Amino acid sequence: MRTTRGFIAGGLALLLASAVVTQAAEGWTEFRARPGAGSKALIEGSSNIHDWRVQGLIIGGGVEVGPNFPADAASAKPGKLDAKSTVRIPVRSLKSIKEDGSPYNAAMDDIMYGKLKMEEQKDIEFTLSTLTLKEVKDKTCLLDAEGELKVAGVTKKITLPMEMTFPEANRLKFSGQVDAKMTDFGIEPPAPAIAGGLIKTEDAIKFSFDWVVVKR
Repeated sequence: MRTTRGFIAGGLALLLASAVVTQAAEGWTEFRARPGAGSKALIEGSSNIHDWRVQGLIIGGGVEVGPNFPADAASAKPGKLDAKSTVRIPVRSLKSIKEDGSPYNAAMDDIMYGKLKMEEQKDIEFTLSTLTLKEVKDKTCLLDAEGELKVAGVTKKITLPMEMTFPEANRLKFSGQVDAKMTDFGIEPPAPAIAGGLIKTEDAIKFSFDWVVVKR
């Protein structure tokens, strides 16, 4: 009898817990990154020899959006949006490329992986704290994303200007661009020993991205 009662009590507890979780999640929708959806990241910089660029075609993670998140540009209103998000770019997915998009140099990739401390820090990660819709222009939502960016084990608070569009049903596309410095994240600009230290990389970089997420 005690076993039966205990089983029933345990079942009721699980049902109550499930009801609480369901209620908390009510009105929230999850969008996830999906391979082949069209996401890409680009890092650009300069040296005393030439400009350089690094591209990644994997941006993982997702975003949960709440009741006040717009379903399309027409329904969007300025203000803070209900949103939670963590975004990850695997360091190993980043590759140096030429201006035409073809592979550049494996040695440059190895230098980059070392500077980003890939063995200890597998991902570049952004965790959203606040998402604000500033205005809508030509079916495009202009946003400010505040959060923490972690690169090579160093975390900095940043504000990331973004554009959000609705390319098709159940999809969101976020695009943005921000200027930064390697030294902001404790990264010494490379001066490759393979060139006798004659190549000097500039500290300033530009990071841009397109991130496409799909409703689960």
